[in-house]
Amino acid sequence: MLIPIHEEMTREALSTFFSPRALEVIVAANRKQDALSMQIGHDEYHFDNNAIEAGYRYINEQRGFVIASLLSPGVLSAWVAFGRLLHTAQDFYAHTNYIPLWLDAHAHEVPPPAPPEVDPVHKDLIKSPKIRSGKIYLPMDALYFVPFLRKISLALLPHDSHGKMNLDSPKQGPRFEYARAAAVKRTVYEFEILEKILTPEMIAKFTDLQP
Repeated sequence: MLIPIHEEMTREALSTFFSPRALEVIVAANRKQDALSMQIGHDEYHFDNNAIEAGYRYINEQRGFVIASLLSPGVLSAWVAFGRLLHTAQDFYAHTNYIPLWLDAHAHEVPPPAPPEVDPVHKDLIKSPKIRSGKIYLPMDALYFVPFLRKISLALLPHDSHGKMNLDSPKQGPRFEYARAAAVKRTVYEFEILEKILTPEMIAKFTDLQP
């Protein structure tokens, strides 16, 4: 998703769980994942190029860094790792076909479920062999990000390309709202996982809130 949307979702999901200073570090680390140096050669950071298992491993790795960091005297690195984790988890819904698959599973419902009803971790879908993510086809996928070249890029890109599959912004149509809602819920879900794992003392340190 676009950087401002990542920031907006993270603040929306976590503002009541973390102190302002902790949240600022988490948001900054999340945003940094979309720097150019983090885009090239790091498909697992964004679930690009069908790096599904690598993306899952990266999330688990960052979760491990959060826990390890909280066992040390500092806390800054825990917030940074959590911000990186959240960026990848949020991109899962914008860069894979999870949302189309979830909507297909509810296609029989009239009216169809609204975006707030989306389940971000549906047990039959979250690790389904049908999950795919957009492939990066250069140079066409790079041209996709140039506004006046976007139509030409889309006309030439295959259906499994990042340009045609992404749900990065409202411009991608009504499915974006499902991707956004799922990403916000997943952000809270990732915090709740840590809340179950960490001791009360570690949670207090992590959230930077006074008991």
